[in-house]
Amino acid sequence: MSSFLETMLARAKADRQTIVLPEGDDERTLAAAERILADDIADLVILGDAHAIAASPYKLSGARIIDPRTSELREGFAEALYELRKAKGMTPEQAMGLMDDVLYFGVMMVKTGGADGMVAGACHATGDVLRPCLQILKTAPGVKLVSSFFVMVVPDCDLGQEGTFLFSDCGLEVQPDAEKLAHIAVNSAESWKTLMGTEPAVALLSHSTYG
Repeated sequence: MSSFLETMLARAKADRQTIVLPEGDDERTLAAAERILADDIADLVILGDAHAIAASPYKLSGARIIDPRTSELREGFAEALYELRKAKGMTPEQAMGLMDDVLYFGVMMVKTGGADGMVAGACHATGDVLRPCLQILKTAPGVKLVSSFFVMVVPDCDLGQEGTFLFSDCGLEVQPDAEKLAHIAVNSAESWKTLMGTEPAVALLSHSTYG
């Protein structure tokens, strides 16, 4: 295991959070949940068909399993969502219908304090995951542009921080202009400080898809 992952796991254990996993019908999610619970990394809420999840071969004791279709939280979440989005034309009926969507249900758990964060994307497209986040949670104060990044750890590499790099934006802003590129660079530097606790060295890279 890389020193980056070891550091992240140690920080997660030291500052225990509740994480909602909305894709409880995906085996990769359940396998990850089993490992998180076994390693005592976080408290988990898993969304999906409660009977199917309980019948799975994964050891999920300690996780809270919720079926959004039958949960007693539906009505309160729908009312809160309607209040947030009624100025945009959302109706109470539409808000209630969205509670069948595990992503909207999961984000409402975060919004109302039932969870500290949500991890998704195993079986949903990036746009589907981001939509309820942007509609309900919004961006951080002062952040005008939403961008993505991934962390790459290269073994036996003396570049980066012990071979650890953060690359942005590789999946969301496909053709950023100069202003967007500047925002992405600044936001990426802040993300590095949050994750690594050190001063970042930022490079702007160009690429070609035409050889």
